[in-house]
Amino acid sequence: MSYHLHRRNFLRAGSALVGTASLGLATSRRVRASSLTLEKLRTVHIGVGGMGGSDLNSVASHDHVEVAGLCDVDANTLKSTQARFPSARGFADFREMFSEMGDAIDAVVVSTPDHTHAPAAMMAIAAGKPVYCQKPLTHEVFESRQLRLAAAEKNLVTQMGTQIHSHPAYKRAVRMIQDGVIGKVSQVHAWSNKNWGYDGTEPQPVAPVPDYLNWDLWLGSAPEKDFVPKVYHPGNWRKFVDYGTGTLGDMGVHIFDTPFTALALTAPLNVVTNCRQPTGVGHPEKNQVKYVFPGTEFTTDQLVWSWYDGQNATPEATSVGLPAGTPLPGQGSLFVGEGGQMLLPHIGEAVLFPETKFKEYQRPEVGSDNHYHQWVDACCGKGKTSMGFELAGPLTEALLLGVVANRFPGESLEWNSRDLLVTNVDAANNLLQRDYRDGFEVDGLTPALAGSR
Repeated sequence: MSYHLHRRNFLRAGSALVGTASLGLATSRRVRASSLTLEKLRTVHIGVGGMGGSDLNSVASHDHVEVAGLCDVDANTLKSTQARFPSARGFADFREMFSEMGDAIDAVVVSTPDHTHAPAAMMAIAAGKPVYCQKPLTHEVFESRQLRLAAAEKNLVTQMGTQIHSHPAYKRAVRMIQDGVIGKVSQVHAWSNKNWGYDGTEPQPVAPVPDYLNWDLWLGSAPEKDFVPKVYHPGNWRKFVDYGTGTLGDMGVHIFDTPFTALALTAPLNVVTNCRQPTGVGHPEKNQVKYVFPGTEFTTDQLVWSWYDGQNATPEATSVGLPAGTPLPGQGSLFVGEGGQMLLPHIGEAVLFPETKFKEYQRPEVGSDNHYHQWVDACCGKGKTSMGFELAGPLTEALLLGVVANRFPGESLEWNSRDLLVTNVDAANNLLQRDYRDGFEVDGLTPALAGSR
């Protein structure tokens, strides 16, 4: 079985849902948002090394989960994982897994490198399966829009793997902002001192692909490239534009999450970056991004959002309006409100400023959720997810627009969210969606051909 879709020219139809693939799979046990309780939820897991292994363990810890299938392009990883789940079928190619297992699958967990999130998730959606997909939801802006629309059309249970979204400290911060503790917010500063960038040239030296790795399947829809040991697999793929989304995509999605949720933000109006010129190889090692968002009930007329990443990214306290000497965490965010400020470490409890003003403030009580079990329960008809694609999609679109802007440093990209269109820098539109490699195209992730741009 293979992917199939025509190659495309990007057009101004991003807001229209393209028909998803018909895989010919039975769907009598399809799990929708309104499904009846299932005795066992049979899950399959695409990508089981690294974070995928953690996702697998967390989902499998639910009493109602039966791990039915495991998929990984690394035979060593697959073998060791199957030893722990001997009843699960093993595959190197998730397309074969969907084809062969069909209705023996109830729900799908996608934990691959970023560039394979959308292809795997869309095939699961096309088969009528609920999806848990690691963050960021997709590698491209357009993919996020299409996954959201496709999942909504089928009314499927979905969840993006931002586990800290369900952390009590983050849930409490959302409540505090929406309760108006610091008043309407005019600015957000967010930062990460991690470096998932690479400023060098094409990695060397090229080497033979080890016999345990299916390199063609690892590349999947991405451009063909030679194997370089310990660069792409395992581990460092996040640094490279073809596979990852850099520090902004990797850590930004976590740190953006709470402000984006708390302030009920939508699509940005524009975004501009300050970083080195693009190399076509890696994401920048140091990066500053400024977004302007339209106002909401929790913000002033507009909200300015500033992001900093890379070594020494943590801003000076005085530069963000805090008292000199205030210690700031290596990763976190700061809300600037009309009546005060809230510092939110990654991961920790919020600190309110001025501290004397909020000395007697009683913080709201919030419950604790298991992000993974929340998804399993929702698949079984119990409750709802808190980071379904209806929320994860817009968050990821906004985040990835900043990744696109990194290729045009100093140029403000004016954004038309309805049409998925940068209105003033036409070359940026070519980066909202990529051409999938021949043989790996996916229905639903490419607009219908309608002339060229």
